[in-house]
Amino acid sequence: MEMPKKNPALRQWHPAFYAGAQIELQEDADNLIFENEHQLGTKPKGIDVLIIKKQVNRPVKKNIGKLFRKHNIIEYKSPTDYLNIDDFYKVYGYACFYKSDVSRVNSIPIEELTISFVSHGYPRKLMKHLKKKRGFRIQKMDAGIYYILGDFIPIQIIVTRYLSPEKNLWLSSLTDHLKDKEVARKLLEDFGNHKQEILYRSVMNIIMQANKTQFQEVKDMLCEALEELMKDELEANRSRGLSEGRMKGLQEGQQQATDRLNALTLKLAELGRTDDIIKAASDTSYQKKLLEELGIS
Repeated sequence: MEMPKKNPALRQWHPAFYAGAQIELQEDADNLIFENEHQLGTKPKGIDVLIIKKQVNRPVKKNIGKLFRKHNIIEYKSPTDYLNIDDFYKVYGYACFYKSDVSRVNSIPIEELTISFVSHGYPRKLMKHLKKKRGFRIQKMDAGIYYILGDFIPIQIIVTRYLSPEKNLWLSSLTDHLKDKEVARKLLEDFGNHKQEILYRSVMNIIMQANKTQFQEVKDMLCEALEELMKDELEANRSRGLSEGRMKGLQEGQQQATDRLNALTLKLAELGRTDDIIKAASDTSYQKKLLEELGIS
Protein backbone atom coordinates (compact mmCIF):
# COMPACT_ATOMS: atom_id res chain seq x y z
CA MET A 1 0.00 0.00 0.00
CA GLU A 2 1.35 3.41 -0.94
CA MET A 3 2.11 5.59 2.04
CA PRO A 4 0.54 9.10 2.07
CA LYS A 5 2.98 11.79 1.04
CA LYS A 6 3.93 14.43 3.55
CA ASN A 7 3.56 18.09 2.75
CA PRO A 8 7.13 19.36 2.11
CA ALA A 9 6.23 22.75 3.61
CA LEU A 10 5.42 21.08 6.93
CA ARG A 11 8.71 19.18 7.00
CA GLN A 12 10.84 22.29 6.55
CA TRP A 13 9.80 24.01 9.77
CA HIS A 14 11.09 21.25 12.05
CA PRO A 15 14.74 21.24 10.94
CA ALA A 16 14.65 25.04 11.04
CA PHE A 17 13.35 24.91 14.63
CA TYR A 18 16.02 22.34 15.52
CA ALA A 19 18.69 24.71 14.17
CA GLY A 20 17.05 27.73 15.80
CA ALA A 21 16.94 26.04 19.20
CA GLN A 22 20.67 25.36 18.94
CA ILE A 23 21.31 29.01 18.02
CA GLU A 24 19.27 30.23 20.99
CA LEU A 25 21.04 27.84 23.39
CA GLN A 26 24.55 28.15 21.94
CA GLU A 27 25.84 29.86 25.08
CA ASP A 28 25.44 26.49 26.83
CA ALA A 29 26.18 24.32 23.79
CA ASP A 30 29.15 22.66 25.45
CA ASN A 31 26.83 21.35 28.18
CA LEU A 32 23.95 20.20 25.95
CA ILE A 33 23.49 17.21 23.65
CA PHE A 34 20.88 17.80 20.93
CA GLU A 35 18.96 14.98 19.26
CA ASN A 36 16.56 15.60 16.38
CA GLU A 37 13.48 13.33 16.15
CA HIS A 38 14.55 10.96 18.93
CA GLN A 39 12.84 7.62 18.24
CA LEU A 40 10.94 5.77 20.96
CA GLY A 41 11.04 1.99 20.83
CA THR A 42 10.76 0.22 17.47
CA LYS A 43 7.47 1.69 16.21
CA PRO A 44 7.19 5.03 14.35
CA LYS A 45 6.74 7.44 17.22
CA GLY A 46 9.30 9.96 18.24
CA ILE A 47 10.18 13.09 20.18
CA ASP A 48 10.64 16.19 18.03
CA VAL A 49 13.75 17.37 19.88
CA LEU A 50 15.58 15.84 22.83
CA ILE A 51 18.15 17.92 24.72
CA ILE A 52 20.32 16.22 27.33
CA LYS A 53 22.38 18.20 29.81
CA LYS A 54 25.87 16.87 30.48
CA GLN A 55 26.34 18.65 33.81
CA VAL A 56 23.01 18.43 35.61
CA ASN A 57 23.77 21.06 38.24
CA ARG A 58 24.90 23.68 35.73
CA PRO A 59 21.93 25.97 34.96
CA VAL A 60 21.13 26.98 31.38
CA LYS A 61 21.47 30.73 30.91
CA LYS A 62 18.95 31.23 28.10
CA ASN A 63 15.35 31.97 29.12
CA ILE A 64 13.88 29.07 27.12
CA GLY A 65 16.22 26.62 28.89
CA LYS A 66 16.05 27.74 32.52
CA LEU A 67 13.53 24.97 33.20
CA PHE A 68 15.84 22.26 31.88
CA ARG A 69 17.01 19.32 33.96
CA LYS A 70 18.92 16.27 32.67
CA HIS A 71 16.50 15.01 29.99
CA ASN A 72 14.43 17.62 28.19
CA ILE A 73 11.68 16.61 25.77
CA ILE A 74 10.46 19.21 23.28
CA GLU A 75 7.36 19.16 21.06
CA TYR A 76 7.38 21.74 18.25
CA LYS A 77 4.35 22.99 16.34
CA SER A 78 5.00 24.92 13.14
CA PRO A 79 3.20 28.19 12.29
CA THR A 80 0.82 26.14 10.12
CA ASP A 81 -0.10 23.84 13.03
CA TYR A 82 -1.52 24.32 16.52
CA LEU A 83 -1.05 22.83 19.98
CA ASN A 84 -4.14 21.03 21.25
CA ILE A 85 -5.23 19.06 24.30
CA ASP A 86 -4.41 15.67 22.82
CA ASP A 87 -0.92 16.88 21.86
CA PHE A 88 -0.31 17.58 25.54
CA TYR A 89 -1.23 14.05 26.61
CA LYS A 90 0.59 12.46 23.67
CA VAL A 91 3.87 14.17 24.57
CA TYR A 92 3.34 13.54 28.29
CA GLY A 93 3.00 9.88 27.35
CA TYR A 94 6.17 10.11 25.28
CA ALA A 95 7.98 11.46 28.36
CA CYS A 96 6.81 8.51 30.45
CA PHE A 97 7.74 6.07 27.68
CA TYR A 98 11.17 7.71 27.31
CA LYS A 99 11.71 7.30 31.06
CA SER A 100 10.80 3.59 30.90
CA ASP A 101 12.47 2.73 27.55
CA VAL A 102 15.78 1.81 29.21
CA SER A 103 17.76 -1.36 29.85
CA ARG A 104 18.20 -0.68 33.58
CA VAL A 105 15.23 0.05 35.84
CA ASN A 106 14.89 3.72 36.84
CA SER A 107 18.12 4.71 35.12
CA ILE A 108 16.27 7.88 34.10
CA PRO A 109 14.75 9.22 37.35
CA ILE A 110 11.43 11.02 36.90
CA GLU A 111 12.86 14.10 38.62
CA GLU A 112 15.36 14.49 35.76
CA LEU A 113 12.67 14.99 33.10
CA THR A 114 11.14 18.18 31.71
CA ILE A 115 8.64 18.79 28.90
CA SER A 116 8.56 21.84 26.63
CA PHE A 117 5.85 22.63 24.11
CA VAL A 118 6.74 25.18 21.41
CA SER A 119 3.86 26.70 19.47
CA HIS A 120 3.49 29.75 17.24
CA GLY A 121 0.05 30.56 18.60
CA TYR A 122 -1.21 30.75 22.18
CA PRO A 123 -3.08 27.46 22.91
CA ARG A 124 -6.12 28.92 24.69
CA LYS A 125 -8.19 25.72 24.80
CA LEU A 126 -5.26 23.74 26.19
CA MET A 127 -4.47 26.39 28.79
CA LYS A 128 -8.12 26.45 29.87
CA HIS A 129 -8.16 22.65 30.09
CA LEU A 130 -5.00 22.55 32.21
CA LYS A 131 -6.43 25.08 34.66
CA LYS A 132 -10.04 23.84 34.83
CA LYS A 133 -9.63 20.07 34.44
CA ARG A 134 -6.17 19.48 35.90
CA GLY A 135 -6.04 22.25 38.49
CA PHE A 136 -2.67 23.49 37.20
CA ARG A 137 -1.51 27.08 37.53
CA ILE A 138 -0.11 29.01 34.57
CA GLN A 139 2.74 31.38 35.39
CA LYS A 140 4.22 33.71 32.80
CA MET A 141 7.99 33.64 33.34
CA ASP A 142 9.05 35.85 30.42
CA ALA A 143 7.63 37.15 27.16
CA GLY A 144 6.11 34.08 25.47
CA ILE A 145 7.28 31.62 28.16
CA TYR A 146 4.67 30.02 30.45
CA TYR A 147 5.34 27.49 33.22
CA ILE A 148 2.65 24.90 33.98
CA LEU A 149 2.73 24.47 37.75
CA GLY A 150 1.20 21.56 39.63
CA ASP A 151 2.64 18.47 37.94
CA PHE A 152 5.64 16.53 39.19
CA ILE A 153 7.33 16.92 35.81
CA PRO A 154 8.30 20.55 35.09
CA ILE A 155 6.41 21.72 31.99
CA GLN A 156 6.64 24.91 29.96
CA ILE A 157 4.80 26.25 26.93
CA ILE A 158 6.76 28.58 24.64
CA VAL A 159 4.68 30.77 22.31
CA THR A 160 7.11 31.93 19.64
CA ARG A 161 4.95 34.81 18.38
CA TYR A 162 5.19 36.39 21.85
CA LEU A 163 8.92 35.83 22.39
CA SER A 164 11.03 38.96 22.60
CA PRO A 165 13.11 39.58 19.45
CA GLU A 166 15.74 41.14 21.71
CA LYS A 167 16.11 37.91 23.70
CA ASN A 168 15.01 35.27 21.16
CA LEU A 169 15.57 36.76 17.72
CA TRP A 170 15.64 33.54 15.70
CA LEU A 171 12.84 31.55 17.32
CA SER A 172 10.56 34.59 17.46
CA SER A 173 11.17 35.08 13.72
CA LEU A 174 10.39 31.47 12.81
CA THR A 175 7.05 32.43 11.29
CA ASP A 176 5.32 32.95 7.97
CA HIS A 177 3.97 36.33 9.12
CA LEU A 178 7.13 38.36 9.60
CA LYS A 179 6.06 42.01 9.47
CA ASP A 180 8.40 44.09 11.62
CA LYS A 181 11.01 45.74 9.38
CA GLU A 182 13.37 46.29 12.29
CA VAL A 183 13.28 42.59 13.20
CA ALA A 184 13.96 41.69 9.56
CA ARG A 185 16.90 44.09 9.58
CA LYS A 186 18.30 42.51 12.76
CA LEU A 187 17.92 39.06 11.25
CA LEU A 188 19.90 40.02 8.17
CA GLU A 189 22.57 41.76 10.23
CA ASP A 190 22.97 38.80 12.59
CA PHE A 191 22.98 36.41 9.66
CA GLY A 192 25.68 38.52 8.05
CA ASN A 193 27.85 37.87 11.10
CA HIS A 194 27.28 34.09 10.89
CA LYS A 195 26.60 33.50 7.19
CA GLN A 196 29.16 30.67 7.01
CA GLU A 197 27.43 28.67 9.78
CA ILE A 198 25.00 25.98 8.65
CA LEU A 199 22.58 26.49 11.57
CA TYR A 200 22.02 30.12 10.63
CA ARG A 201 21.67 29.25 6.95
CA SER A 202 19.05 26.61 7.77
CA VAL A 203 16.87 28.99 9.77
CA MET A 204 17.36 32.00 7.47
CA ASN A 205 16.45 29.94 4.43
CA ILE A 206 13.06 28.85 5.80
CA ILE A 207 12.27 32.33 7.15
CA MET A 208 12.91 33.92 3.76
CA GLN A 209 11.05 31.18 1.90
CA ALA A 210 8.04 31.58 4.19
CA ASN A 211 8.05 35.38 3.98
CA LYS A 212 8.67 36.09 0.29
CA THR A 213 5.94 38.74 0.16
CA GLN A 214 7.12 40.42 3.33
CA PHE A 215 10.71 40.59 2.14
CA GLN A 216 9.50 41.94 -1.19
CA GLU A 217 7.60 44.67 0.65
CA VAL A 218 10.70 45.66 2.59
CA LYS A 219 12.96 45.42 -0.46
CA ASP A 220 14.62 48.76 0.27
CA MET A 221 15.60 47.55 3.72
CA LEU A 222 16.82 44.24 2.27
CA CYS A 223 18.96 45.98 -0.32
CA GLU A 224 20.37 48.28 2.33
CA ALA A 225 21.23 45.32 4.54
CA LEU A 226 22.88 43.48 1.66
CA GLU A 227 24.91 46.58 0.87
CA GLU A 228 25.99 46.59 4.51
CA LEU A 229 27.22 43.02 4.12
CA MET A 230 29.26 44.17 1.12
CA LYS A 231 30.59 47.37 2.65
CA ASP A 232 34.18 46.06 2.85
CA GLU A 233 34.32 45.62 -0.91
CA LEU A 234 32.65 48.98 -1.53
CA GLU A 235 35.13 50.68 0.80
CA ALA A 236 38.01 49.00 -1.01
CA ASN A 237 36.67 50.30 -4.32
CA ARG A 238 36.33 53.75 -2.83
CA SER A 239 39.93 53.74 -1.59
CA ARG A 240 41.20 52.65 -4.99
CA GLY A 241 39.16 55.33 -6.69
CA LEU A 242 40.44 58.05 -4.39
CA SER A 243 44.04 57.03 -4.90
CA GLU A 244 43.56 57.25 -8.64
CA GLY A 245 41.89 60.63 -8.42
CA ARG A 246 38.66 59.50 -10.06
CA MET A 247 36.18 60.56 -7.40
CA LYS A 248 33.42 61.40 -9.84
CA GLY A 249 33.80 58.14 -11.69
CA LEU A 250 33.86 56.29 -8.37
CA GLN A 251 30.60 57.85 -7.24
CA GLU A 252 28.97 56.93 -10.51
CA GLY A 253 30.40 53.41 -10.27
CA GLN A 254 29.13 52.98 -6.71
CA GLN A 255 25.67 54.16 -7.72
CA GLN A 256 25.65 51.74 -10.63
CA ALA A 257 26.76 48.92 -8.32
CA THR A 258 23.98 49.81 -5.89
CA ASP A 259 21.41 49.91 -8.69
CA ARG A 260 22.54 46.52 -9.97
CA LEU A 261 22.39 45.06 -6.47
CA ASN A 262 18.86 46.40 -5.95
CA ALA A 263 17.72 45.08 -9.33
CA LEU A 264 19.28 41.68 -8.65
CA THR A 265 17.68 41.40 -5.19
CA LEU A 266 14.23 42.31 -6.50
CA LYS A 267 14.48 39.88 -9.41
CA LEU A 268 15.60 37.03 -7.16
CA ALA A 269 12.81 37.82 -4.70
CA GLU A 270 10.26 37.71 -7.53
CA LEU A 271 11.62 34.32 -8.59
CA GLY A 272 11.59 33.04 -5.02
CA ARG A 273 15.33 32.33 -5.14
CA THR A 274 16.04 33.18 -1.51
CA ASP A 275 19.12 30.97 -1.36
CA ASP A 276 20.67 33.01 -4.16
CA ILE A 277 19.91 36.29 -2.35
CA ILE A 278 21.79 35.03 0.71
CA LYS A 279 24.71 33.62 -1.26
CA ALA A 280 25.06 36.73 -3.42
CA ALA A 281 25.39 38.85 -0.28
CA SER A 282 28.54 37.04 0.79
CA ASP A 283 30.03 35.97 -2.55
CA THR A 284 30.69 38.76 -5.04
CA SER A 285 31.80 36.39 -7.80
CA TYR A 286 28.50 34.54 -7.46
CA GLN A 287 26.72 37.88 -7.53
CA LYS A 288 28.38 38.72 -10.85
CA LYS A 289 27.37 35.33 -12.22
CA LEU A 290 23.73 35.97 -11.29
CA LEU A 291 23.83 39.43 -12.86
CA GLU A 292 25.00 37.87 -16.14
CA GLU A 293 22.48 35.04 -15.92
CA LEU A 294 19.54 37.41 -15.43
CA GLY A 295 20.82 39.95 -17.96
CA ILE A 296 21.17 42.78 -15.44
CA SER A 297 23.79 45.32 -16.48
